[in-house]
Amino acid sequence: MAQLALYRDFLTDFAKLEKTVQMRVSEAFEKFENAVHAGAHLEKISGLKGSPFRTIRIDRFWRGVVLAPESGDTYTLLAVLPHDDAYEWVRRRRASVNTATGRIEIRDVAAIDASMPQLERMASKRQGRLFDHIGDADMRRLGVDEQTLAFARALTDDFQLEAARALLPQVQWEVLYGLAAGMSPEDVWQELGAAISAGQDFDTEDLDAAVRRSGDRVLLVDGPSDLLAVLADPFELWRIYLHPAQRSVVEATYRGPARVGGGPGTGKTVVALHRAFRLAQRGAGMVLLTTFTSTLAEQLERSLRLLAESSGDTEALQRVRVEHVDRLAHRVFRAEHGRPTLLDNTAEQKLWEQITAGLRDDLPPAFLAEEWRQVVLARRVSSAPDYLAAKRTGRGRALNPTVKSRVWQAVDEFRRLLDERGLWTHETVCEEAERLLTARAKPEFRHVVVDEAQDLGALQWRLLRAAAPEAGDDLFITGDTHQRVYGPQVTLSEVGVNIRGRSTKLRVNYRTTAQILGWSLGVVRGEPVDDLDGGLESLAGYRSEMRGAPPQTAALSTWERELDHLASTVRQWREDGVLPGEIGVAARSNRLAEQAAAALERTGVPVRLLARSGEPSESIAVGTMHRMKGLEFRCLAVVGAGADHLPAPRSLTSEAQDSGAHARDLLRERCLLYVACTRARERLSVTWHGAPSPFLADLGN
Repeated sequence: MAQLALYRDFLTDFAKLEKTVQMRVSEAFEKFENAVHAGAHLEKISGLKGSPFRTIRIDRFWRGVVLAPESGDTYTLLAVLPHDDAYEWVRRRRASVNTATGRIEIRDVAAIDASMPQLERMASKRQGRLFDHIGDADMRRLGVDEQTLAFARALTDDFQLEAARALLPQVQWEVLYGLAAGMSPEDVWQELGAAISAGQDFDTEDLDAAVRRSGDRVLLVDGPSDLLAVLADPFELWRIYLHPAQRSVVEATYRGPARVGGGPGTGKTVVALHRAFRLAQRGAGMVLLTTFTSTLAEQLERSLRLLAESSGDTEALQRVRVEHVDRLAHRVFRAEHGRPTLLDNTAEQKLWEQITAGLRDDLPPAFLAEEWRQVVLARRVSSAPDYLAAKRTGRGRALNPTVKSRVWQAVDEFRRLLDERGLWTHETVCEEAERLLTARAKPEFRHVVVDEAQDLGALQWRLLRAAAPEAGDDLFITGDTHQRVYGPQVTLSEVGVNIRGRSTKLRVNYRTTAQILGWSLGVVRGEPVDDLDGGLESLAGYRSEMRGAPPQTAALSTWERELDHLASTVRQWREDGVLPGEIGVAARSNRLAEQAAAALERTGVPVRLLARSGEPSESIAVGTMHRMKGLEFRCLAVVGAGADHLPAPRSLTSEAQDSGAHARDLLRERCLLYVACTRARERLSVTWHGAPSPFLADLGN
């Protein structure tokens, strides 16, 4: 039987084709039902004897380009282009097998050859070249072939290598990039260790076998129905694509907890998904894949299922439990105590007010509540002497011993009232769940994989530390503290998670264009942000290889005018071929999101509110900035980015009450805007009415 495959780069191009062309593509490839008929629909390219490329007719104007090896029955769809462009694409390119990875590579030979004379002329005027310090033997050992080697030997500057990213085979470019950045051949080998297979002698003429080894670049589909399912949602499938440079951290074996950091779009969530799936495939025990919110957990579960189906190994899913951290805490708690009687926010505030009324001191209820959470609970303070000695880093307001004793009196009374009335908070439920897990003779999980780690608090980290035994590959953590919009600052070593020497940072943004990324970075540039390990996080070297249109900003006179502008923007995106399911709209509050959704619905476009359904669909997703975490869209509109709404007044602790909490709240609001803007892949629109948010003051608005 013929095996049809899709080149992963094609998936993003397919999503940009007009709907009618997409339908024709699906119809054409339904003909690949068996090996007898598969070849009959493919046309050889005249004048290219021995070429493995073929074309297939889509309609009178469009042609598909297929890799069809002489031996074997795997047919890989590489591109769909207008007739003349398809034949030109074939004439310019060559397929080869990487000698180090054994995987298929497609390159633009003509573009590489055409650039050589100019590179040589530039090099002749310079004394040294970029890779003079690396020998040919090391290059070849890392999979650099003769054409790429000749190209590399002509380079004199880093910018030339950056410009060649689209020309060279991806893994070979990654090798050269690492060497140019100062890594030794051994370092590069380790960095791309999962992509480079030591000690194997691959047949470089067997393209069929190379395709089947190329799970990082090629998706095999099982018949026409599977093909149609993939092509129906290529954008969703692209979200689980693992780049070769990310594969090493997924495949690695660690002696303890490990952390992967990086800015938005660097693939941290994809790495977490693949890591959880790979650990499940190893079969050493159950894997917990967790995150902060239920919405993100649902997205992880959908993506994990898609990953398992695309890899053909659904059995491994039985060894992964996807569960957000609060749900884990409540599940463990209920198994022992039943359903807790929870104290809601309003009732908690009244309880603190009741306690402070008798203190006769300037201790606001909000300050005491935060002191209880950020110091007493976070640092496991259980007595007055412990509290007097406890560190209060980041709290902002200094307390002398006399005031501290009164604070402890209030906190102790609060805990006494909870116990007396049989009440629990989410924090105390988490605290009790950790105690129960620690007491278990046999842990439920062997591995824990954490996504969006920056939003977890100290209690949640201790819960996760107790969920798996301390051993190799126990905790795997991904996160970016510049995207913290929930939890307080946490130092992992203080909650029993030691990642020293086991941290990796991803620096290439695979989602957002350089224009959107650069603009969004301006929102948080210069802000001191911790790195979860006692230091400061840096976005230095963080970059995108994609280019596109700059973000569009607009100040409108009224909210109604802003909603009209939103409708006009969405209409233009749709006329440009963007599907409704590829468009997102973010606002700071539920009220603004609901009004934006209603305005779009009046224009006749399909809309869904993320607060009501996190499920993907063929409709425009509208939600709060918090709801946008973990999601991505081809086009995104941020509305209501004015001074009256961002920062949200109700989300700011009064500076007079608690200056430390006030500063953290401001940073959290700033990071929230940064998170929302970096959900956009290709186009970003940011609008406001009245004065702009102070977070936009330095961005030229």
